[in-house]
Amino acid sequence: MTAAPPSLDRLAALLPRGWSRGSAARWRADDPAAGQCNVTAVLAHELLGGEILKTRVGTSWHFYNRLDGMRHDLTASQFAAPVAHDDVASSRAEAMAGILPAEYAALRGRVLALLAGGAA
Repeated sequence: MTAAPPSLDRLAALLPRGWSRGSAARWRADDPAAGQCNVTAVLAHELLGGEILKTRVGTSWHFYNRLDGMRHDLTASQFAAPVAHDDVASSRAEAMAGILPAEYAALRGRVLALLAGGAA
C-alpha cells in the first residue's frame, strides 16, 4: 500500500483505469463499472477504512461503502437508474465471497501501481 491513504476523490478517479475483465468477468468497455462492486468496495475498505454495505438490486447484492458516516457508491455508474440503497451492514468476507481472489489481486495491483505513479 502507499505510505498515506489516498483521498476518496483520488481513488474514485483512478478506479476506472483499474477496472478490467481481470477484476470482474462482467466488465465491459462501454460500462467499465459493471460487475465491479464487490472488488471495489473491498479495495476502498482496505485503503480508506469505513464500512462495507450492501443493497439488493434485482436478485443480486450490490456492495458499496460508508466513510465518515457518508455513503459512497463508487460503481453506481453501472446502473441506468439510481439505486435505492438500503445500507445493510456487510463485511469484507461477504463481499470477497462473490469474487475470485485473482480478481481482487488484479484490481488491487493496478490501483496501487497507479497510486504510486506507475503506468501499470
